[in-house]
Amino acid sequence: MRQIFLDTETTGLEVRLGHRIIELACVEMVNRRLTRRHLHYYVNPDRDIDEGALSVHGISREFLSDKPPFSSIANEFLDFIRGAELVIHNASFDLGFLDNELSMLGLATVQTVCSNVRDTLKMARELHPGKKNNLNALCDRYGVNNAHRTLHGALLDAEILADVYVAMTRGQESLVMDLAPETSEQIEIVCSGERRPTPVLRASEEELAEHDRVLSGIQKESKGNCLWLPKEVA
Repeated sequence: MRQIFLDTETTGLEVRLGHRIIELACVEMVNRRLTRRHLHYYVNPDRDIDEGALSVHGISREFLSDKPPFSSIANEFLDFIRGAELVIHNASFDLGFLDNELSMLGLATVQTVCSNVRDTLKMARELHPGKKNNLNALCDRYGVNNAHRTLHGALLDAEILADVYVAMTRGQESLVMDLAPETSEQIEIVCSGERRPTPVLRASEEELAEHDRVLSGIQKESKGNCLWLPKEVA
């Protein structure tokens, strides 16, 4: 299974107020193993950044002034996620911004390109109702090291989310996914040689006599209800 762990940073919280994406990160995992393939861009939003958002991610408009617009990375982004399952923490937030950017360019929405979207915030709320389920809380709960996370950053958060997801779903995924190549090879090796006859060890006369003695005792103690004796004997 190919999965893409995705995160964004934005100029503010509300798409309807004209806020835009300023950072986009996608980290690839195949069969529950990170492949080290990723897509990461800072994006020039051509607008100011809310002070509240700036305090969260620390990305300034000045820093973004020479970065590409979303239009120049949109097709590469869609190609990267095509056919994969997206794993996002609070998926509705990121998808709202992504689909807004794509719709302004007349391009397909995210969910028409990827195979599925999995929201880890929803998963965490189902697993831990009534508890904090932000990314920092999940790192603490599952023992994922996030000491290097002082500010939000899309690439760092996507990588941390991948570790959290593996911890959250440990034991729930098919072991065949992880072991299929090795198992297939082992089966091929085992079956490649000729099969030797299975030896049959028959009971001796003494062992048969002891067996009958034990069954007779069970028959007596159970008042004729020994299940291992033939019906005509019982």
